[in-house]
Amino acid sequence: MATRYSIASGVVITALALTLIALLVPVDKFGSRATAAVAAPAAGDDDGLGTVSTAYGPLTAADRDFVRKVRLAGLWELPAGRQAQQRGTRPAIRTAGDHLVDGHTELDRQVIQVGQALGIDLPNQPSAQQQDWLGQMSRAKGDEYERLFTQLLRRAHGKVFGLLAGIRAQTRNSMVRALATSANATVLDHITVLEDTGLVDFDGLSDNVPPTK
Repeated sequence: MATRYSIASGVVITALALTLIALLVPVDKFGSRATAAVAAPAAGDDDGLGTVSTAYGPLTAADRDFVRKVRLAGLWELPAGRQAQQRGTRPAIRTAGDHLVDGHTELDRQVIQVGQALGIDLPNQPSAQQQDWLGQMSRAKGDEYERLFTQLLRRAHGKVFGLLAGIRAQTRNSMVRALATSANATVLDHITVLEDTGLVDFDGLSDNVPPTK
C-alpha cells in the first residue's frame, strides 16, 4: 500500500510541476515581447536605403525619417508662428507665435546642417496635410482663428514629442542625437506656451476628434 501511495504522490507532483512550467513559459514569452514593443521606437517611413555608415555613427531609416519630420515641422510652423504674431489679439497667442518663430528658425538652421552632413534629402515645402492646416487658419477669423491655431499646433507638437523620445533613446548617430536633444527642448517650450493660452481642448487632442473650429 505504501508503495502505491508513493507512486501516486509522485505522479501528482510531476503533473503539477509540468502544469506550472506550461503556465509560466507563455507568460515569460509574452512578457519579453511586451518589453521589446515598449522599448522600440516607431520605425517611421522607410526610404528603402536601410542603415548606412557615416562619420557620426550608423544612420537608420528611422533617423532619416525623424530629420525630415523636423524639417517639415518648420516649413509650416514658421509661417503659422508669423501669422499668430500678426493676427493674435490675445497677448498669449502673440507670445506663442514668437516662440514658434524663434524655435523653428534655430531648428531649421540645425536640420539643414544635419541633412547636408549626413546626405539626407530634405523637403522644401509643407506636406499636403500641413498646407491644409495653414489654409484652415488663414480662413478662420477672430476667436475661431486663435482656438484653431492653438489646437492644431498643440496636437502636432504632442505627436512629435512622442517620436522624439524614441529617437533620442535609440539612435546611434551623434548628429541625430544632438538634433533630437535640441528639438526636444524646443517642442516642450512650444507645448508649454500653447497651453498657457488657456485655449487647448485636451479632450480634442485625440486623432479621432476633429480640431476645435
